[in-house]
Amino acid sequence: MCGIVGYVGVQSAQDVVVAGLKRLEYRGYDSAGVAVLADGGLASAKKAGKLLNLEKELKDRPLPAGNAGIGHTRWATHGGPTDINAHPHLDNAGRVAVVHNGIIENFASLREELAGRGHDLTSETDTEVVAHLLAEAYSSGGDLADAMRLVCRQLEGAFTLVAVHADEPDAVVGARRNSPLVVGVGDGEMFLASDVAAFIAHTRDAVELGQDQVVELRRDGVTVTGFDGRPADVREYHVDWDASAAEKGGYASFMLKEIADQPKAVADTLLGRVDGSGTLHLDEVRIPQTVLREVDKVVVIACGTAFHAGMIAKYAIEHWTRLPCETELASEFRYRDPILDQRTLVVAISQSGETMDTLMAVRHAREQGAKVLAICNTNGSTIPRESDAVLYTHAGPEVAVASTKAFLTQLVACYLVALYLGQVRGTKWGDEIRTVVRQLSEMSGAVERVLGTMEPVRELARSLAAHDTVLFVGRHVGYPVAMEGALKLKELAYMHAEGFAAGELKHGPIALIEEGLPVVVIVPSPRGRSVLHDKIVSNIQEIRARGARTVVIAEEGDEEVVPYADHLIRIPATPTLLQPLVATVPLQVFACELATARGNEVDQPRNLAKSVTVE
Repeated sequence: MCGIVGYVGVQSAQDVVVAGLKRLEYRGYDSAGVAVLADGGLASAKKAGKLLNLEKELKDRPLPAGNAGIGHTRWATHGGPTDINAHPHLDNAGRVAVVHNGIIENFASLREELAGRGHDLTSETDTEVVAHLLAEAYSSGGDLADAMRLVCRQLEGAFTLVAVHADEPDAVVGARRNSPLVVGVGDGEMFLASDVAAFIAHTRDAVELGQDQVVELRRDGVTVTGFDGRPADVREYHVDWDASAAEKGGYASFMLKEIADQPKAVADTLLGRVDGSGTLHLDEVRIPQTVLREVDKVVVIACGTAFHAGMIAKYAIEHWTRLPCETELASEFRYRDPILDQRTLVVAISQSGETMDTLMAVRHAREQGAKVLAICNTNGSTIPRESDAVLYTHAGPEVAVASTKAFLTQLVACYLVALYLGQVRGTKWGDEIRTVVRQLSEMSGAVERVLGTMEPVRELARSLAAHDTVLFVGRHVGYPVAMEGALKLKELAYMHAEGFAAGELKHGPIALIEEGLPVVVIVPSPRGRSVLHDKIVSNIQEIRARGARTVVIAEEGDEEVVPYADHLIRIPATPTLLQPLVATVPLQVFACELATARGNEVDQPRNLAKSVTVE
């Protein structure tokens, strides 16, 4: 969730680092800082709050010019969001500076040992101990990379570390364990960051760092070793999107741009998945088909929005493969002693591929012998690398904290996984798979049509800005859509919102219905699930009879709901299982507009981060 940038080259390190931090603001943070190597020494500045505060500090008290430096945007874990707790952290002599993502689990004992050896630690953070340990290790001989390897072997937990030393003005050193770090390779300059977005304006050539590795950057090259000092193999790759993909493109917010990007993202995620004969081919499925044919249970693990995609995946997997499927919150998964074995397929969904709860669940599943297939949007991230197979979505960079296009592409990926299992296991005929793939290919245009009819939704959202509560209800795949709509409103508008299965209203939640309460209802198709359609029409009548204000999302041609809708939002008619791809879009627009009307920052909601890299 924190952002890290490191640079060594010919440009102003401060300018490159601060610009990189700006591109990482989407990750969520509460303080920021930089350190620059210059004039044989080390200079730093850090401020609580937004980057604007740091930029003002740098303008008022400029740092000396230098060509190597590091920077950080912090999301508080140990100690509050204050100037003194902000990164970088320095040793007592002011010769070492370090920035850090993750958590050092044994920092308390290390801190006590350092204090006993005369070190004066002034912050509340776990990070500061690393600066002092690096200073000690460096003083015993060797270079900064040697010191980093020695220190990393003492640390427990999940961490990314990037450090500089005043005695090595042309070097930046980093290390990673369970937390993202990537190298950017330029011409006579090198970059280090927690996300390629930080350096994409300078280079699209990158080096993927593995687990428990230390990297040393100098202007003319990169050296990567394990924590044990042995040379490490790395993978070079080329980033297939440019800096403009991470800009707003004329929209008022990244979220609005990403909502508008969804038709293309859906189409891109389908590209190259089917050959001329209609056979599905997924990205890197390293699980033999003979093993997939023996699978007797599927478990989907995910968090937040990705969990809602997983709930929808359950319907598709069970319907198309006839395999039992469970959907689990990754944060709870390994703590309930799940029943897994060699015949279990675990599907892990994560936009960033670094979600710590999901990563820990993946590791637990593999320890139990289960095979893991990852659905991810970030090439080279940890979860795909530690899984047996991966299906990459092609949403492109998603900058806004509240997920939109990543969710729709996760849905498409889940449908493809379900169809692939059906193909391998023989539960779906080739012509049946081709039919569904053709229907999926039409969904990009359907999403485009929905986006073209959203002005009434925006007007409705503005009219509800003063309300305190909105409820969402749905049935079948409409239930996870209702939960996702409620989550978006919580994330963006900071208001009470809940998603319920419509059939559960009478079992308690109907007590919440009162005069004027907005209730959003996602209505299933009368063609595909006619019984459920009749049931939910009855639910709408029950809600309206108690004075609620009904907002009904129903497909074109569904006239039965018209008498009971105070506000009717039309979506294209689609196959039942695919309806979430169009039904979710009005809820995204609704939440974004309502939050804007309340004066909230939609790209960076309070207390949230884009990539949650701690449990």
